[in-house]
Amino acid sequence: MPGQPGEARSPGPESAVRLRGLTKTFGGQTVVDALDLEIGRGEFFSLLGPSGCGKTTTLRMIAGFSDPTAGTIEVGGEDVTSVPPHRRDVNTVFQSYALFDHLDVRRNVGFGLRRKGIDRGEADRRVAEALELVQLADRARDRPAQLSGGQRQRVALARAIVNRPQLLLLDEPLAALDLKLRRAMQLELKAIQREVGITFLFVTHDQDEAMSMSDRIAIMHDGLIEQCGTPEDVYENPTSVFAAGFIGTSNLMPGTYRAGRVHVCDGLAVPVSGEGLVDGESVSVAVRPEKIWLSELTDAMVRVPGRVAASSYHGATTQYLVDVAPGVTLTVLEQNLPRMRPEDRWTKGAQVELGWLPEHGVVLR
Repeated sequence: MPGQPGEARSPGPESAVRLRGLTKTFGGQTVVDALDLEIGRGEFFSLLGPSGCGKTTTLRMIAGFSDPTAGTIEVGGEDVTSVPPHRRDVNTVFQSYALFDHLDVRRNVGFGLRRKGIDRGEADRRVAEALELVQLADRARDRPAQLSGGQRQRVALARAIVNRPQLLLLDEPLAALDLKLRRAMQLELKAIQREVGITFLFVTHDQDEAMSMSDRIAIMHDGLIEQCGTPEDVYENPTSVFAAGFIGTSNLMPGTYRAGRVHVCDGLAVPVSGEGLVDGESVSVAVRPEKIWLSELTDAMVRVPGRVAASSYHGATTQYLVDVAPGVTLTVLEQNLPRMRPEDRWTKGAQVELGWLPEHGVVLR
């Protein structure tokens, strides 16, 4: 079951970022609500949530672009709550990239070093290293207008990395890219983060993006952290109805717990582990679509009869919508195995039996 709202603890003793009671209100509305969060050094950490959940506001407070209403911000063990942005050991990569159109790639990347008064020879060496890292050494003399969206994103990343900050903040930096390029850049970002060893705090509303890159994810909702953990943990073991529905797809079956079963409706009572539950308690059972079987069922499974209401072919998988009770339809995602023929797939109206292992039915309060 969930811990205290807004709380997410780091697994390690060394923290790159520590937030305590971080709160932000606008016009009487609380956007970030007493947030407690620790991010370990060298982590790729994502704040994931829908628009308006408070994730970008949290990022802006850490960067120093917005003052908290209450609470404290530590970066590298130093309280920076009242420190201006330019004095924090933090850099930010924005969705818009914010490049200088009149400067070439090399001068864009080295802009921050020049402002810090870094020796020219040292600055040139670090710029060259950063451009090699993002695979743009051969475009050093080009202007941003001559580059693709993905290349401009790399320039913005190199400009942030070249300053060697303790913490790099990334505010939906891939949102403007097309799907294919975005997926390629996800892999590149993760590889670059591992190479440089800088702590990345990544803000996104894209669950696939967060899952593919992050060491840990904090799911935000209404200014609070609903759940925090590894991608596998938040997917396999959601702790709230919101988390189960926001990460991936879940079949949510609300009902009432009685004597080892969740009674969803007349004719549908799902066996569950009753640990910690009280008869008469309102709960939901969540089952991921890919955890449900339509063939080769075993006696160890929870088994429910149903009727196929619709199906759609997705290449590697086929998605079925199966009516299991009045008003209750479950989504099933079945692999299209090499031995399967088109006629082996279920058709609309087919009577079927669903099955899933008891441990794959997660009970949520």
